[in-house]
Amino acid sequence: MKFTSIVSILLLSTFLSFAQDDQAENKKGNLSGQWRNYYMHSFNEGALQDWYTIATGLKLKYTYDFNEHWQVGGAVYSSWNTGIGNVEVLDPTTGRESRYAAGNFNVQDLSQRFIAYPGELFVQYKAGNHQVKIGRQGFFSPFMNGQDGRMIPTLFEGAFYKYEEKGKLKFQLGAINRIAPRSYNGFENIGQTLGIYPVGRDINGQGSEYRENSISNYVALTNVDYQISPHLKVELWDYYVDNIFNVLYVKPTYNFTDAGLELSAEWLLQNRVGEGGHPDPALRYVQNETAQIFGLQLSHLLTNGKISLGYDHITGQGRFLFPREWGREFLFSFQKRERSEGFGNNHAAVMYYHQNFKFSDQKLKSIFSIGHQWRPSVTEPELNKYAIPNYMHINLDLFYENVKWKGLKPELLITYKYRTGDFPDNPVFILNKVNLFLINAIVNYNF
Repeated sequence: MKFTSIVSILLLSTFLSFAQDDQAENKKGNLSGQWRNYYMHSFNEGALQDWYTIATGLKLKYTYDFNEHWQVGGAVYSSWNTGIGNVEVLDPTTGRESRYAAGNFNVQDLSQRFIAYPGELFVQYKAGNHQVKIGRQGFFSPFMNGQDGRMIPTLFEGAFYKYEEKGKLKFQLGAINRIAPRSYNGFENIGQTLGIYPVGRDINGQGSEYRENSISNYVALTNVDYQISPHLKVELWDYYVDNIFNVLYVKPTYNFTDAGLELSAEWLLQNRVGEGGHPDPALRYVQNETAQIFGLQLSHLLTNGKISLGYDHITGQGRFLFPREWGREFLFSFQKRERSEGFGNNHAAVMYYHQNFKFSDQKLKSIFSIGHQWRPSVTEPELNKYAIPNYMHINLDLFYENVKWKGLKPELLITYKYRTGDFPDNPVFILNKVNLFLINAIVNYNF
């Protein structure tokens, strides 16, 4: 048994002991958790390999409030490969492994059947509009977040400060020194997290070699959300990654209240910092000097729903890079099960339709999206890191609730990606990329 598993078990025992003492003495403690079950099946074209898997896991969290200002807490996360599936099988045509099903486990070691570690261990202080939280914790931002579409979300170790005036101003500062990426088995230093997911190609078309060669010690981030007027607000994020890059992201939004319309724009500027990860250009994570993204989104509120149209363009200056290990990218063109990261000179458009249904004591939330990505040619590695061709992307995401089954939260995500345009006749451009059908059935029980 690995050291992290031993620590997790000891920590869990401590939490349960605290919880029992707390219940006995009626103190301000809270024990909560989630039992998560995940079935995933990916269907590839023709004779290419299909993969399926079933995983189950438990999260146990305990928090204790000393008073209205101070709180301590911790959580143990686990994931278990039930053995039902074929996640370790390689595709016989290309010799490659699963891309999606593997994400429920340790992608660096698919033979590891059980993962468990203390993903949260923190102390928090609140006073008025101020909050400070130090230690291991979850965190959400447009590019660093839990990306919790697998068994264990991405978690962060560091210190965060937040000042918030509801409906007017939010200001945040953060410093992160370790990250536990989704689909891994614990925390690593910043540089060591790069390349845990597939590394793709460098700008010369060779296999990227930044895995275990990236030198970076911390991430510093700043966020300002400001409500300028009743109709206009601006969100600003800045991510400074030591020795690798700086990303500035700005999103203004104008609300046409009477019409139920909302118009948003987004601009992202990425500049290489220091050595881009390594003094040897062949081992660098960031090889281009700069990259930019421009986007627009128009949203319209409906009765019990919303519809939106979004567009993004990554310019041809260079590839937009942000470690996939650190979170989803919430750009206007984002759809679950694919990213815009790793591309330059890329155009993307997507339509979202949200609809909520209520039947007596039952609720069904549906999110339908259809989009298209116009990629650079797969033969242009300088602008297409992962050799993914043009494709159409369709998602249907369903969430069900029943008040009689409190705590039970099932979800069904169905994805289809269809190739468009021409590219060389080679299965490596298809497997796990296009002409792909995915089923994700998730049953969470929260307690």
